[in-house]
Amino acid sequence: MKAQLEAWQHEVETALPALDEAKSIDQLRVKYLGKRGLITLAVREIGKLPPAERPLMGKVSNDVKAMIEQLIDARLAEVQSQHLQKTLLSQALDVTLPSRLPERGHKHPLTQVLEDVEEIFLGLGFRVAEGPEAELDYYNFEALNIPRDHPARDMQDTFYISDEVVLRTHTSPVQIRVMEKQPPPVRIIVPGKVYRCDADVRHSPMFHQIEGLMVDRAISLGDLKGVLEVFIQQFFGPSVKMRFRPSYFPFTEPSAEVDIQCVKCQGSGCQLCGSGWLEILGSGMVHPALYSFVGYDPEAYTGFAFGMGAERLAMLKYGIDDIRLFYENDLRFLQQF
Repeated sequence: MKAQLEAWQHEVETALPALDEAKSIDQLRVKYLGKRGLITLAVREIGKLPPAERPLMGKVSNDVKAMIEQLIDARLAEVQSQHLQKTLLSQALDVTLPSRLPERGHKHPLTQVLEDVEEIFLGLGFRVAEGPEAELDYYNFEALNIPRDHPARDMQDTFYISDEVVLRTHTSPVQIRVMEKQPPPVRIIVPGKVYRCDADVRHSPMFHQIEGLMVDRAISLGDLKGVLEVFIQQFFGPSVKMRFRPSYFPFTEPSAEVDIQCVKCQGSGCQLCGSGWLEILGSGMVHPALYSFVGYDPEAYTGFAFGMGAERLAMLKYGIDDIRLFYENDLRFLQQF
């Protein structure tokens, strides 16, 4: 038995240098030292030897077993160290190479437009007001002189959450909310997201609108024209002309749509405008019927309101012909602004 044990130790010593994977080294350990390994089975046979031989064979088997374990552990540590060195070399970084410059973020073109518009109107004495995007039907329609049977509701393409709650189709409901809480004078703009069931190259189911409202004593259509002229000249440039066209909105009377001279052809007519003019917003004098919802005296106070789309302003200012570009998050597009 002693000769057999020493022979197995020699086999392990000979085989280990050729093994370069942890799996194969572990297989060698199992072959000799596992539960049914050669040395493990041999140790079990020591009890069958004559009593005088058992101490010697026990010592020999323990020495061989300890030596094999030592050899295997040493080779395994060596293989693992070699593998680690190879991994480190394959993942080495050249710290002398120049680093990549991080890309700088910047404001989205719609954010820039909204901030520009706010800055202009803040300079004219307006303040910014906000309201909920999930709005009551009462504020979105009825208090704006649009009862349930009014045909203007068909123009809104509304997203209904329930019979009484909608995703607001314009920011005009904030006008009512502000006037309910504040007596005249009122001078606000209301930028925010609005929602309508419409989607093509010039319409999005979600877009941004900027509403304006001024209510005080003796406010006239001339005041509306003056405020919008200042805004348009500051936003598009001092040479841009504007005009009013009669229109209809249920919450203003009289109502007008406002056009500006085409920013591309300067009014001579082109593919963008067709006639030399581009529509940018709707406006008008606040309908007296609205005052009954907020407790204002229509004999004492008058006012005007206007509403414009931020996407429309951005498309005209930057020459963008597809509204969907604003929401595709294409860095090649956004980096131009």
